[in-house]
Amino acid sequence: MSGSAATQHGPTPRYRRVKEFIVKHIEGGDWRAGDQVPSESALVKQLKVSRMTVNRALRELTHEGLLVRVQGTGTFVAEKRPIFNLVELRNIAEEIAERGQRHAARVELLNAEKASQETARDLGLNANAAVYHSVLVHLADGIPLQVEDRFVNPATAPGYLDADFTAITPNEFLMQTAPATEVEHIVEAAMPDARIRKLLKMNANEPCLRLRRRTWSGSQIVTTATLWHPGHAHRFTTRFSYRADGTSKRTYL
Repeated sequence: MSGSAATQHGPTPRYRRVKEFIVKHIEGGDWRAGDQVPSESALVKQLKVSRMTVNRALRELTHEGLLVRVQGTGTFVAEKRPIFNLVELRNIAEEIAERGQRHAARVELLNAEKASQETARDLGLNANAAVYHSVLVHLADGIPLQVEDRFVNPATAPGYLDADFTAITPNEFLMQTAPATEVEHIVEAAMPDARIRKLLKMNANEPCLRLRRRTWSGSQIVTTATLWHPGHAHRFTTRFSYRADGTSKRTYL
């Protein structure tokens, strides 16, 4: 019994004490969303613990979504996790603005190319058909939030390659040229490759939430997109209503 009691009521592990110290400052309002927390070296000196202990505490708080670690810059208090509704087809710029943040987009790729067999199948086109391909990084207050890797059926979106996607999002452009009447979403956890990790400034071994989306306008498939989000900073939600007969009702916007 005494051994069990000692285990239950023994001293708190040092890394947990570091976590509690950081959480106390966040919950007390001393460190607000976007503020940089003290460096590992500063915490080691202030709390008189090892660097390994501090590193574990920071790593766990990052995975729990309270902190964001940016390679080469430091560790910051995370913004409240954005919630994306899977039933609605919304513009990411509007979602970021609603949270009081500034949206910006960086265009990594925008060109025409031949569709791979998989892309052609997803868009309902013949193999090697011409498609438009864009890759954008969406940022909230300068922090990468999403990588959007999108293929578009050129017949549904003339002028796509001429659009300024730093001023208008692909979502906005496509809703103007080919309004969506049906949407397909597939969400899964996935490990990003080196390119996605670099674009999102993620640490090695950190998972992503990957959203695969296809949209139709009438009978035509307009676009297929893969949207990558850092796993520690996002969650998705959806809401259904039910008719009197027990069947569900879904609304696509």
